[in-house]
Amino acid sequence: MARKPKALVFDSWAVLAYLGDEASSQEIADLIAGAHENRTPMYMSTVNAGEVWYILAREISETEADKAVADLVGLGIELVDANWPLTRIAGGFKAHHRMSYADCFAASLAKDRKADLLTGDKEFKQVEEEVSIRWL
Repeated sequence: MARKPKALVFDSWAVLAYLGDEASSQEIADLIAGAHENRTPMYMSTVNAGEVWYILAREISETEADKAVADLVGLGIELVDANWPLTRIAGGFKAHHRMSYADCFAASLAKDRKADLLTGDKEFKQVEEEVSIRWL
């Protein structure tokens, strides 16, 4: 029996690169298409979705930020609330590494779901031993 593909967790870096049509946007689009084809779950922490939202709201508008988050959900990316177990894992990352708190939530979700974390943010190099990272 074929091995089920790993789930994907989107960091805000990956989403902003995708939405901003940056160099890695085509690779991210291909990963999303492959996830649909292989029925691979895709996740994003609500903390990281909030980070995407506030950046877009500040740089463009709140209306466009709302649309972007709705588009992510429309792509099949499940927004996962920051419950206590995820928050506890994120807190552990923050206690032991010099990372932004939002990045700790992306790492905690990837660790919890045994998923590949999609990012190009070098801050995640600190947790490569604990989290599977797919560098973009």
